[in-house]
Amino acid sequence: MKRIFFLGLIGAGILSCSSPQTELVGSSAGINPNYEQPLGMTKVGGGSFTTGPNDDDVPYAQTMPVKTVTMHSFYMDQTEITNSEYRQFVHWVRDSIVRKALAEAGVEGYELVEEDSEGEPIDEPFLNWDVEIDWSSDDEAFVDALKELSYDPDQTVTGNQNAGLDVRNWTYEYKYINNKALGNPLNRYNREDGTYGNNFESAQLYKTAKAPVYPDTTVWLKDFAYAYTFNEPIFSNYFSHPGYDQYPVVGVSWEQANAFCAWRTNVRQSQKSGMEKTFDTPFRLPTEMEWEYAARGNKAKAVYPWGTPYPATRQGCYLANFKPRRGEYGVDQYVFTAPANAYHPNGFGLFNMSGNVSEWTATPFEQTQYSFYHDLNPDYRYNAEKGDSKKLKRKVIKGGSWKDVAAFIQISARDYQYQNEASSFIGFRCVKTFENVRSDYEK
Repeated sequence: MKRIFFLGLIGAGILSCSSPQTELVGSSAGINPNYEQPLGMTKVGGGSFTTGPNDDDVPYAQTMPVKTVTMHSFYMDQTEITNSEYRQFVHWVRDSIVRKALAEAGVEGYELVEEDSEGEPIDEPFLNWDVEIDWSSDDEAFVDALKELSYDPDQTVTGNQNAGLDVRNWTYEYKYINNKALGNPLNRYNREDGTYGNNFESAQLYKTAKAPVYPDTTVWLKDFAYAYTFNEPIFSNYFSHPGYDQYPVVGVSWEQANAFCAWRTNVRQSQKSGMEKTFDTPFRLPTEMEWEYAARGNKAKAVYPWGTPYPATRQGCYLANFKPRRGEYGVDQYVFTAPANAYHPNGFGLFNMSGNVSEWTATPFEQTQYSFYHDLNPDYRYNAEKGDSKKLKRKVIKGGSWKDVAAFIQISARDYQYQNEASSFIGFRCVKTFENVRSDYEK
């Protein structure tokens, strides 16, 4: 006993010598992160709302049951991601692949950066982004390096020797959190025998995905097999023509939308230093509940984002881009898609939460999920893999589109699309969890 007491005294002496504090006063984190609202986003303050339909006359629309839930705060893009914004991603991937090919071919001026600003060698050489790519260069080494990345003339309709870069080579690789490794019993699905198990402990926390980045520009033809669309200029030029820069991008699958979010996160992270990266939250697709909460715009019983139960004003002016009057597409001002900032924003400052294009969410389409949804920031994820059944690859889309009737652009209506498929009527927007300290209710 004496020995133990002696050691205790020694320990107490060490503590008293090493620290002058005699009371619990706390310790500063030593940093002051800079929180700024991301460009093009608006803050959706946390609060509570009631999910589900507010229109009993729409029994055939897929809707969720009535349930009151409480949501956190998050940022959301004010508009759908536009062609111009998505093209920035596509061009970044293209330029990365081209720069790598030029560096590997030893083309002068495009060598890897192997020294720091002080002339010291670095461990991992990287691409030189300070040099602009001279696309008109006739240097033989330059031309040969790009030839390996270009279309094979035999694979083109015209057999053109200068058909350009093959967009099928433009892929983006990124890591994502494997929800099956987080211990959620809903993610313990065994796709080999169709049962649920407890083998999630051995699953990898992070997995790698690779997605093509160029949108499927043939979706206009695929979606309308019996419509004259082949020579319609909007379809052949929709992603490339500057006149459609501010229109929502389409032809992007759920997997491509996630790749865009990962790239956008990496770009933002590259502009931050030190501990700021630790507190910065990633860009991602909204959950179904986040999307519906944001769409209501602080109007608890809203049928549409603008708050009224009707898709038009008393004067007959339509408030969204959809399919009015059972087929008169143009009476709402647009036959196909509209600019992403068309019409009026809702109470949160968000445009086109109904109509224009349906929007991808992060949520799998599971009709029984409401029985186990939590009422605090509800979320449900399933990372469908290549070998999973097609049913497990269904993801919820919300908002309806330019081709849908009024019932399907109501806030509570929901539909699905397969995660690896793209359409001419589906786009997306990003959200970002609010990273600062929040109050209980932030209207």
